[in-house]
Amino acid sequence: MKCEKLLEAMNEYVDGTIDPGICESLQKHLDDCDPCQVVIDNIRQTITLFKAGVPYELPIQFKAKLRDELRRRWKARFPKGQKRA
Repeated sequence: MKCEKLLEAMNEYVDGTIDPGICESLQKHLDDCDPCQVVIDNIRQTITLFKAGVPYELPIQFKAKLRDELRRRWKARFPKGQKRA
């Protein structure tokens, strides 16, 4: 299995909803691929933190800078008058 295939199926793998036959191939790939193992571990940690429900308040200046950057990127990607798919 290639890394691209693992990345396509990683949500189902992490959720435990993947077909057992595919799961075996994924696990074999993970045993030999450190970068993919890091990705899966990070996803699991993110899910664990999210489920813990402990909010983290961003500093006001950072929050404003992040909001402005997201708006800038949105406007660059979807200029006025452009239809969205």
